[in-house]
Amino acid sequence: MTQTSSPMLRAPTTMSLLCLDASARHGTFTAAAKELRLTQSAVSRQVIGLEKRLQTRLFSRRRDKLVLTDAGRYFLDEVGPFLKRLERATANVIALKGRGGRFNLSVGASLANFWLIPRLPEFTREHGEIALSFSTRIGPLDFSKVDADASLEFSDGQRAGLRSEFILPLVLAPYASPAWITANGQSITARTKASHLIHHTTVPEAWHEWMQVAGISHDVERNGLSFELMSMALNAAIAGLGAVLLPAFVAEDAVNAGRLKRLSSHEWRARKGYFLVYPKEAESLTALRAFREWLKIQAADHERPASPSTTPTKTAAPNQVL
Repeated sequence: MTQTSSPMLRAPTTMSLLCLDASARHGTFTAAAKELRLTQSAVSRQVIGLEKRLQTRLFSRRRDKLVLTDAGRYFLDEVGPFLKRLERATANVIALKGRGGRFNLSVGASLANFWLIPRLPEFTREHGEIALSFSTRIGPLDFSKVDADASLEFSDGQRAGLRSEFILPLVLAPYASPAWITANGQSITARTKASHLIHHTTVPEAWHEWMQVAGISHDVERNGLSFELMSMALNAAIAGLGAVLLPAFVAEDAVNAGRLKRLSSHEWRARKGYFLVYPKEAESLTALRAFREWLKIQAADHERPASPSTTPTKTAAPNQVL
């Protein structure tokens, strides 16, 4: 019995994809043609040819407007990041002959503001050929929907289909304002009101597990203030709204200014940590390789194990910067 092999699937042309993208954004072939400097009929032929190749309709032709079908929306979501990377790579090679280019990084706002940005002058001095572009979000990044080369994010490092490299742990200790300390005492005890504890929604277990590390029997209830952003939790503590668990790199400026005081030498290390995450195909980017190596050097300046711990720990270094 002879097996017949299926014909090789040929990828669409780049021009047909550009016509699809422009037509979807503008809603008409005429406006897409103006952007691409083609004729309206040329753009229309490219899209129709693409539909024939895919054997499905990509647009619904409505009165005076093109609207993507479900298939068209799915297809454009998949190829959109490729088109953006192609455009950026072309511009980078023309301008810099491949020596660097633009590097798009997604990073959590608090980590960016308190840890990354203060260290960036060194990177920009060493790599003037790389133009950095930042976006912020909370939680893992969906690379299929965001134009980013890499993400510096708080996670467990388990990202299917992506490269994930550990950078920093999250180690928290308690801080409060001088006014709060005057009213409530210089340390966290079993008598500290649960309503006086400021929580982070990204690590809701933090106070409970810090209490265990500190050997304090406390029925922690999340009836105090809660914040997604660490910077907001910091400002709430400075305002005297409660005690908060913070990493030293977030708290240190406020401590040095006398706006916060550390309440204990005990620290809790989160099960998750900060990871540099990127698609496999981004590994070849010169800018990513340079940023990754620089980032590891910055992280190595602080004592840390090779990967996040899965159990709480405590240290006796009350003002160690992580």
